[in-house]
Amino acid sequence: MAARKRSTRTPARKSVVASARKGKGARDPIITREGVTSLAWAAAIFLFIRIFLIAAYHIPSGSMEPTLLVGDFLFVDELSYGAHIPFTNLRMPGFTSPKRGSVVVYESPTQSCIPNTRCDFIPDDPTPVVVKRVVAVAGDTIYMRKGLVYINGIAQRQGYGALADPLAQNESSPYYAWQHGFEVKGSRFGAPPAVPTHDDWGPLLVPPKHLMGLGDNRYQSVDARMYGFAPLANVRGRPLFIYFSFDLQDWTFRWSRFFMIIR
Repeated sequence: MAARKRSTRTPARKSVVASARKGKGARDPIITREGVTSLAWAAAIFLFIRIFLIAAYHIPSGSMEPTLLVGDFLFVDELSYGAHIPFTNLRMPGFTSPKRGSVVVYESPTQSCIPNTRCDFIPDDPTPVVVKRVVAVAGDTIYMRKGLVYINGIAQRQGYGALADPLAQNESSPYYAWQHGFEVKGSRFGAPPAVPTHDDWGPLLVPPKHLMGLGDNRYQSVDARMYGFAPLANVRGRPLFIYFSFDLQDWTFRWSRFFMIIR
């Protein structure tokens, strides 16, 4: 019985000593190699999704009302049209190209102030990233008469809300002068006006690998009518849905717009 008692006590002493040594010295490391590897993979996956698949944008102006409102935050598919490779002018091959009627995000052609003209609508960034609706693609002939858009001679319904302003005037602007270089003359669509105006311009032929984007809120939108056709290489992506919306004037959440699909 004595031998049995000694045999049972000895392991107990060893375990106590071992625990004491472990407590004094070699603690389990807080950060392990496996943990660092997992964090690195998680960061890499997040960056891949953020850079090549989905990006977040917000709406700062009313140019796309009522489709998109100031304070809407969008998730944008950057893969379908070909994601841009960061810090380069290169982009990955896309699966499709923008279609008429699609809402797209693209880098605007250069917007610069014409001397001795009104310039308050010109952004500080000469090539801002904008959200517009594609109204014409390469090879299309587009023109506007009395505020109504025609594509290849066919009148387009004023869908998507295309807001009108009853107080607005059909003004001309030096910023429309670029259109003369793309006007189609002697066609069945009629002669272009000598001086393009807000509601009467074209017909214009959209060049290869370009698109024309207009804001749904036609009278409150700085768009292709002023800065010209956008190269397809400038397209950043296709908005998928609104993931968050906040009314900056009333300081309230627009709950009904959360996760709204963009059409």
